[in-house]
Parts: sequence; C-alpha cells; structure tokens
Amino acid sequence: MRSKLGRTARRRRRSTGGGEEFPARRGEGDVVEQAEQCLRNIEAAPGQAECSFGDVVCVRYPLPAREDFEPCRPVLRRAFGGVRPAATMLVCGLADPRMKIEIEVSARRAPIRSPA
Repeated sequence: MRSKLGRTARRRRRSTGGGEEFPARRGEGDVVEQAEQCLRNIEAAPGQAECSFGDVVCVRYPLPAREDFEPCRPVLRRAFGGVRPAATMLVCGLADPRMKIEIEVSARRAPIRSPA
C-alpha cells in the first residue's frame, strides 16, 4: 500500500492509503480490513486536515482480484456515500503480493472567501 501526499493549486489534496509511512499495517488482514486501514491512513495523512472525505472528488481502487471489490462496498459507501465522487476500480498487480487493495483519493475544497 504505497502512500503519497501532494499539494497542487487551490487547496487540493491527493493521498493514497498505506505504504511506507504505515509499515506495521502493510499487507495485513483480508481485503475489507485493508480497505478500512487505507481509509484510516488517508484520514490521518499529514496535511490532510484541511480536507475531509466530504471534499473527495475522485477515488481510484487498484486491486489484484476483481472479486475482492464487492466485499469492500459497505466500507467505501460509509466513507464516500454522501459525496459520490468519480470512481474507478482497476484490476492490476500491486507492489507487494500481501496487498489486496489500494485506495487513492483526490480532494478539493473551494477557497474560503473573505466577506466583502
């Protein structure tokens, strides 16, 4: 579960849930447990305080086994059901064979406007 956090223009955040910052949790548990951990990692990512799951506009779910996506739906619905961001599920190999899912999000908050 590789992790990165970048900043682009206009209070935009991009984060993935897992990776080197969270080595104790890397590849542990079944796919649902890993999805839950990815979401906790994203929520706790440094610099993420200005954005929440409600600000997510796009989410990608790379995973090696297509059939593993369905059991994760309730977990993902709890996190993103209220916002319904653009979403893509990708079937692909991941860097570590213990990894069963990766969750990558892009979030954007509108700039705070000063009263006129």
